[in-house]
Amino acid sequence: MKVSFKIAFIGAGSIGFTRGLLRDILSVPEFREIEVAFTDINQHNLEMVTQLCQRDIKENGLKITIQATTNRREALKGAKYVFNVVRIGGLEAFKHDVEIPLKYGVDQCVGDTLSAGGIMYGQRGVAEMLEICKDIREQADPDVLLLNYANPMAMLTWACNKYGKVNTIGLCHGVQNGHKQIAEVLQKTKEEVDIICAGINHQTWYIQVKTDGEDRTNELLEAFEAHPEFKDTEKVRIDMLRRFGYFSTESNGHLSEYVPWYRKRPEEIHEWIDMSSWINGETGGYLRVCTEGRNWFETDFPNWLKEPAYEYKEEHRGEEHGSYILEGLETGRVYRGHFNRVNHGIITNLPNDAIIEAPGYVDRNGINMPYVGDLPLGPAAVCNVSISVQRLAVEAAVHGDDYLLRQAMMMDPLVGAVCNPKEIWQMVDEMLVAQREWLPQYQDSIKKAESRLQQGDLVPTKNYQGAARLNVKTVEEMAKDREAAKKNAGEADKGNF
Repeated sequence: MKVSFKIAFIGAGSIGFTRGLLRDILSVPEFREIEVAFTDINQHNLEMVTQLCQRDIKENGLKITIQATTNRREALKGAKYVFNVVRIGGLEAFKHDVEIPLKYGVDQCVGDTLSAGGIMYGQRGVAEMLEICKDIREQADPDVLLLNYANPMAMLTWACNKYGKVNTIGLCHGVQNGHKQIAEVLQKTKEEVDIICAGINHQTWYIQVKTDGEDRTNELLEAFEAHPEFKDTEKVRIDMLRRFGYFSTESNGHLSEYVPWYRKRPEEIHEWIDMSSWINGETGGYLRVCTEGRNWFETDFPNWLKEPAYEYKEEHRGEEHGSYILEGLETGRVYRGHFNRVNHGIITNLPNDAIIEAPGYVDRNGINMPYVGDLPLGPAAVCNVSISVQRLAVEAAVHGDDYLLRQAMMMDPLVGAVCNPKEIWQMVDEMLVAQREWLPQYQDSIKKAESRLQQGDLVPTKNYQGAARLNVKTVEEMAKDREAAKKNAGEADKGNF
């Protein structure tokens, strides 16, 4: 049975991520004759990723010709499924997300989901996503599904569903990664470990863990503390497990910036992080690997074309949810995953309008999210704090309301732990002015912010590089270990180029 539909990738210049998703989709036998469109604002990156993916398609004997265009509306015309992997503002804006808060003592590892960086990333992202949703409504198939991989996941998915009026599902691989870690500490295969994981994106909790029908949830703390690697690389997650009773999905570095306790005092940060990998808590770690990845990608691209093409086979499919959702909807094969959707009573002690992450099932009847009920009180409290920040940030971004934006910053756990109200107000002024190019909804507020910054009488700031900052490697330094550089570029890839 062959099926025919069109998929469109927005931000397709993300070479590794786009290429991997396309491989996953075209590994489904029924999908060998679908239409594929790529669009990106960067013509150069779009040409490179199209060249590489088109070669993969040809080597696998398929007749698909990728429609590559910088005209987003053309790419969206007639699309039934739209994959969003954009980073609005690119690395230029991302640098401001990390470096301006450092002047006020806010030390972030990633800065793309919560904290000062994630909130500002959301302001840029929501503004553009509403334009994307307008194009989708006007150009795509009436039953279109938007599959959002971009961060801040919850904020963008919230805005697209509520204000963009496009059926949107947010997708992340955090649950799968944590599932693997749990299996490892329990000395089981992933297939032998049954989980129920629920919460919000990047703060999803493994509220039930079973092997052979036996509940092992209460054994996780001892198992993680005894693991030779995780006891050093996952100190924040283990401490949260110790104090809240449940393991959380997101990496050590991510989680450390979502809560108020682990990055508030520079002298204590090294107690909680590990420098063997950026994701374990390095200051500005994601910005560094993204910068290195972009530089390496530009240098190393000719070598990618010399390597063997991707094989479109089931055994080479990745774990990203996207291809399996399309397969379930189009073929009826049942797929179980964890998805970001509007709550609507799925998790009963989180707000109905919030974007929650919870188990779901996909088949021809659609994407169905079963009732979860109450989260344990502690995890629910952690999630509810973040949801308040998300709601304020979404409403601020949609309406260009810098008063709500400042309140979001004040309510953010890490920003609030480090900064007083005057510092937060001034930090917001600085971030608005620095990012005016990507914030069309804030132009009046930016003029006022600029005036305040020019008047003087400012709160003193620090020349602070963070507690655990590393230098960006040069291309020559990366070339000494090409495999490590290529892996690094892959980690940095989603929505960044």
